[in-house]
Amino acid sequence: MDRDHLNTLLNAVARHQLSVDEATEQLSRLSYEDVSFAHIDHHRSLRKGFPEVIYGEGKTVQQIITLLERMMGQESVVLATRISPEKAKPIMRAIPDCHYDEDARMITWGQPSSKTAVRGAILVVSAGTSDIPVAREAILTAEAMGNPVRSIFDVGVAGLHRLLAHREALETASVLVVVAGMEGALPSVVGGMVNRPVIAVPTSVGYGTSLGGLAALLSMLNSCSSNVAVVNIDNGFGAGYMAAMINRQ
Repeated sequence: MDRDHLNTLLNAVARHQLSVDEATEQLSRLSYEDVSFAHIDHHRSLRKGFPEVIYGEGKTVQQIITLLERMMGQESVVLATRISPEKAKPIMRAIPDCHYDEDARMITWGQPSSKTAVRGAILVVSAGTSDIPVAREAILTAEAMGNPVRSIFDVGVAGLHRLLAHREALETASVLVVVAGMEGALPSVVGGMVNRPVIAVPTSVGYGTSLGGLAALLSMLNSCSSNVAVVNIDNGFGAGYMAAMINRQ
């Protein structure tokens, strides 16, 4: 339950539009809700400013639908990550108000609070076109958390003139998320160009010795640009979430 829902509930009691018993029933699920296969953390919005996010891999379609429906009753926005197209189809039939992004493999519902105060825009940059799915996950996450987000795709180190053409966008962003596979060099380059936080995201894109993104991860961890921090391989969600937290007033 987020602050807007809690304020609405308490105001309804104060105006005698909702009985104390009815409010008590709703508040009884404020901490968590036991749905047999999961304990939904409804309190997370109040505690952290954003609701629990549903991780779709390993869950059945019906489990995801149940979690979405229970959370939609208490939140302004709900996210479900790592949802395959095969799972998305029946979920979207059951809850047509949701939106599915196939690139990001993410389901979103609702709108972020208009009260979220942010420092500026987040910029998400991808080294290659094959990195866009991870970049999209970061974009949708940051947008769901109430941030304006811009993006630049396919400006990797194999052709740095493409990146330099966007220098103004790089320098004016509040926080940057830089997504790269292969050798993972782009975040170091971007970090050396700007005086802003850069969140590096290694992807599993690359040939054999990229080791499923491990080579890019190690390159980013060894960056000589001091303003670069790194999340896990293919973790666009984590990068978008961290960027949104940094960007809050």
